[in-house]
Amino acid sequence: MIDNPYSSFDIKGKVALVVGATGAFGSVAAKTFAGAGCKVALTGGNKKELEKVSNEISSSGCENIIINVRPSSEKDCEFIVRETVNNYQRIDILVVASGINKVSKVEDMALETFTTVMDVNVTQSWLMAREVTKQMKVQGDGGKIVLVSSARGLLGHPAGYTAYCASKSAIDGITKALGCELGNTGITVNAIAPTVFRSPLTSWMFEDKPESEKVRSGFITRVPKGRLGEPEDLVGPLLFLSSKASDFYTGHILYADGGYTAG
Repeated sequence: MIDNPYSSFDIKGKVALVVGATGAFGSVAAKTFAGAGCKVALTGGNKKELEKVSNEISSSGCENIIINVRPSSEKDCEFIVRETVNNYQRIDILVVASGINKVSKVEDMALETFTTVMDVNVTQSWLMAREVTKQMKVQGDGGKIVLVSSARGLLGHPAGYTAYCASKSAIDGITKALGCELGNTGITVNAIAPTVFRSPLTSWMFEDKPESEKVRSGFITRVPKGRLGEPEDLVGPLLFLSSKASDFYTGHILYADGGYTAG
């Protein structure tokens, strides 16, 4: 008998670094960590939106700092890690939630568009994972790295998603490679891969309009759970991958997709 199975999910007092904290996934991560009793470092390029997230989680008693920097370069990533450590002395959890999508048919897509999506979604995620790995190895007691993939890392899409699908497939590859490379260090590297879930970018799909209903209905026919995702659907997977409960899981892609990729 296990006396307290919930203790495996306890991350109270941990230091969580959320990169891209103003986005749909990033804000969910920030609020999840705040509710779990973590100290949270919030990063992003939009200071006004960062302050909104900070004020919201501060009202619940969460200790947090704002780092108004995007992970656009090696120096930026080094700065983000340094500022977090200067304030909290360590990093226990990293979530890289920043990312973009630029939709275009392949014959119309500019090379700059493709490389921009790959840079933001892949290179910046790799850079942050690299810098945090250095810090976690110095600490010597492991850590949790959570990247953000997508169902599109596994499946294609007919509507001009070549850059996005390629970028998320690359995130899957990085997750698996780092999971293997860091397997004996106590640092786990996993990814959450959602399908469509409610966010500012997808809010139109949830609207009560004929065109929205048509697109939504067509998509839902592919989802065994019979609905689109909600932000709270990401809380459980995130808490699991950020806690001791997932210590034996690394290099794993966790699909938060209502069964979309199963059939």
